[in-house]
Amino acid sequence: MRIEGENGAPVSPGSSAASNSSADEMIENENQSLRDRVADLEKKVHEQTDEIMCLRSTLADVLRRISTIEGARALANNHAGGRATPTKDTVRLRHNNSDSARDVSKRASSYLPGRSPSSTQIRGAHEASKPFNSSPHLRVTFSRRGVHYQSTSSLYSDGHSSSSVSPAPSPSPTQANNPHPVHTARHTTPSPSPFASPARPHQLGVLNKRWASTSDFATPAHHQYHHLAPSPTPTNSQLARAKEAQYNGEEGIVKMYLRGRPINLYVPTPMRETYVPNGPSSSPPAKLKLEWVYGYRGRDCRNNVYQLPTGEIVYFVAAVVVLYNVEDQMQRHYLGHTDDIKCLAVHPNKLLIATGQTAGHDRRDARSWRLNPPSDPLSPEAEEWPHIRVWDSVSLNTLHVIGISDIERSVACLAFSKADGGSLLVAVDEAPDHNMSVWDWSRGERGYKLLETKCSADQVLAVDFSPVDRSTIITCGKNHISFWNYESGMLAKRMGVFENRERPKYVTSISFTDTGNVISGDSNGNLLIWQRGGNTVYKMVRGAHDGPVFSILVQKDGGIITGGKDGRIVEWDRDLERTGNVIEIPEQYGSPRVVTSGRGSQLVVGTTRNCVLGGTFTFPLRPVMQGHTEELWALAPHPGHHQFLTAGYDRTCYLWDTMAHTIVWSKDIGEHAQSAAFSNNGEIVIIGTTSGRWFVMDSETREMYSQHQDGNEPIQVLKFSPNGQYLAVGSRDNNIYIYQVSEDCRKYTRVGRCQGHSSFVTHLDWSADSQFLQTNSGDYELLFWNAGLCRQIAQTSQMRDVEWATQSCTLTFATLGIWPEGTDGTDINTCAKANQMDLLATGDDFGKIKLFASPACQQRARCLEYGGHSSHVTAVGFLQDDSRMISTGGRDTAVMQWVVSSNSSSSHR
Repeated sequence: MRIEGENGAPVSPGSSAASNSSADEMIENENQSLRDRVADLEKKVHEQTDEIMCLRSTLADVLRRISTIEGARALANNHAGGRATPTKDTVRLRHNNSDSARDVSKRASSYLPGRSPSSTQIRGAHEASKPFNSSPHLRVTFSRRGVHYQSTSSLYSDGHSSSSVSPAPSPSPTQANNPHPVHTARHTTPSPSPFASPARPHQLGVLNKRWASTSDFATPAHHQYHHLAPSPTPTNSQLARAKEAQYNGEEGIVKMYLRGRPINLYVPTPMRETYVPNGPSSSPPAKLKLEWVYGYRGRDCRNNVYQLPTGEIVYFVAAVVVLYNVEDQMQRHYLGHTDDIKCLAVHPNKLLIATGQTAGHDRRDARSWRLNPPSDPLSPEAEEWPHIRVWDSVSLNTLHVIGISDIERSVACLAFSKADGGSLLVAVDEAPDHNMSVWDWSRGERGYKLLETKCSADQVLAVDFSPVDRSTIITCGKNHISFWNYESGMLAKRMGVFENRERPKYVTSISFTDTGNVISGDSNGNLLIWQRGGNTVYKMVRGAHDGPVFSILVQKDGGIITGGKDGRIVEWDRDLERTGNVIEIPEQYGSPRVVTSGRGSQLVVGTTRNCVLGGTFTFPLRPVMQGHTEELWALAPHPGHHQFLTAGYDRTCYLWDTMAHTIVWSKDIGEHAQSAAFSNNGEIVIIGTTSGRWFVMDSETREMYSQHQDGNEPIQVLKFSPNGQYLAVGSRDNNIYIYQVSEDCRKYTRVGRCQGHSSFVTHLDWSADSQFLQTNSGDYELLFWNAGLCRQIAQTSQMRDVEWATQSCTLTFATLGIWPEGTDGTDINTCAKANQMDLLATGDDFGKIKLFASPACQQRARCLEYGGHSSHVTAVGFLQDDSRMISTGGRDTAVMQWVVSSNSSSSHR
């Protein structure tokens, strides 16, 4: 064979091969150079994306701070001039005459439903809203459905109060003789998208309001619709209309009915002539605003703590999403949910957040009602369905409500797409089939479901989109890790192949590297790398943790941080080689459930014992937020300081400071706590347990002075007499034990036992002169006792004019009006009267707190209603100066602190 060169001269085969090899090397070098250039360009794009994100977050932070400052200034002006909140007519007039408002409306209307708003539109909408929202006290958004009020002012200018978006006060309830009552509009999304078209001027007269939260005001309880408080579905025994209360004027007895059982209540002598059971009632003289939430849900939820670029840490507990700025010591609260929040996802722009909730209290049997969806998806009934809410972390406005009637039981996990800027949202249902749905979330108020498919027969723990491949979704959970490819409206599924490696019982966590590879952690403590585009294991690290790997964090520099059940946080390089940096979390805080990046090199850690920690590998982690871990029942406000004590089934007592928002001390008492009480001087605290034992403890040193045993049933209630000489102990064994107190409340001598209840004791109150007791029981009894003699007072009519030091009994004449129509006698768990105000607070089985004027002696008395708890409210109590009210949730383990402010708009109906 003859080989010639370019000039026709013969070329030897050896030289031809060398020439070809040289050409291949040149091509390979050029290809490598191109790959390096592409990699550099990708790196620059990521850096510029981060810079843009920082600019957005900085703008958001500036807007938030301006809003806070202007709100404080507005409050100062209000206090100085006594200016009233603008009425709807005033708001309408301002809209018609404001050029800036019209300009904002024009710019906002450029957004079309169904089109995903670009980052420019989002930024523009925020900037455009500034001149229109210049009023520091009230911000108004005009939507197609009516007028939306948002309070941007803080009750205090010290920076410690909540900045929760708040609904406007409800119109006064109509008179009984008004044949055309006006009802507030049904609530679903606390706010429309900020890009929605404004309402026409003629639409602004319609009395339809869209609520944003319950932090400042609440709907009167007898309105047709309640914000965050749909009426419970009646049981068979409640279908018949409850009997009206009957008043016998001659004897001064009003007879009320609970579950058909009559209860006789004696009307005080001064009211006998004028009392009418169904007469008009006063509106509450004060209102509440959520100021602080203590607690975090980490015991059974994952990937639910994030640090926003604004410096706020976002997480959830109960039905509240908390945005906590640790440096400024300020919390804001998103209150759009009606029940337990189970998952949280942050949009790639770091401004939008999606949260998913479980079914409401009356929607637990999901399969039976999924076939019967609500006729109106915007009704309060629909809000009791499991759904997803997409909302703005700056304004706390709800933009979209997704999945009503599509999600069967609860939203298990959520994730925004990343490669396309977050236009898609994936959700997994906790139903038996664990259905996975993909949504074009920005398309209309309710989003648009692109597809839905069965994900797995087993539990699904996490879902995520690939950051480099728009169509790739990963799910993991019990016995599986699945690789999904979304294309042409279809999802193709490939199961992860472990080949000859041990298959774990659970794949507990997943994350992505910057190159698109998948890192998974499992219940065996191993880390596995799955190559991009494949479903087989590329690399495995055995024994990364001693037990399940709960969290995997891939940092911007490619480094990896993992957290496991063994309580360790371990740092790895990008090749999964240990760097030697390890954090051991103290046992009292629990194991790291989620590890996320904070500012700089800081880490933010959510733990299995409901703590949020912050720190670095150099500086030890410290608690940012702590909370109870099991059902919570005991609450005792301090009689002299701005402090309160809580205790629950986690065997731990906490003393909290309401001004510093911190734990003063904690103590493990070794038993489930059921009740608590401070002595009148505040030096001693009594803790009652579920075993019938109660402890006497110093409130400062935590020294245990003594312990006592009264029966073997839980101690339901503890209360000192006003003169401090007696302690009443109400037990679940149907008895009330009376003790004489001596030696500065350190010695207790039993006087006797009050026997007469046919069911367990639930509440008790002392008379102002410390001579008598009134008690309630589980079978709706109201009994009276001579405390010194431990004898029941048979002639209850003699007690009609007794002044009571407290009002914790829920079944008395003074609390007749707190019971809604058709209620079960167990629906209201707790009741407390303010110390210096005629104000009564209750907590019920539906997670609601209600405020009444005291006494609430008219049937179905007017009230203000507040949401936030997702479980039964077990206790409410006012601080000694009535500046704040504390509420505790049962299984939601949340402790909420509310600011009490006078309600200048209160009036009689």
